Amino acid sequence: QVQLVESGGGLVQAGGSLRLSCAASGRTFSMYAMGWFRQAPGKEREFVAAVGGNGLSTVYAESVKGRFTMSRDNAKNMVYLQMNSLTPEDTAVYYCAADLSTARAVSFRREPGAEQQIWGQGTQVTVSS
Repeated sequence: QVQLVESGGGLVQAGGSLRLSCAASGRTFSMYAMGWFRQAPGKEREFVAAVGGNGLSTVYAESVKGRFTMSRDNAKNMVYLQMNSLTPEDTAVYYCAADLSTARAVSFRREPGAEQQIWGQGTQVTVSS
């Protein structure tokens, strides 16, 4: 079974940057797409970004496009989310997710709780104004 562990969250001022990391163990890492979700207080969990199994294709939510960059290193079983130009609206718990049903970023299922989705425990990101 796949296990995911996020790290890199913290407190940052508006306009600053953070880099989140997610370590994966279990099944062959390059065979499935990976993504990031986030959940702000009082809000539903929402899709942020996804990357395909080979790391060549990515997709982003409109709210983060141009500010966030997702990448993966299959040799290290790691995915990353580089977050720049952060605003208080980016404050949330960020979750790493694996979609075992696909290796394609464009097919990564954006609805939380879909079958064959695996989740990490989450990491808190707080952006102060």
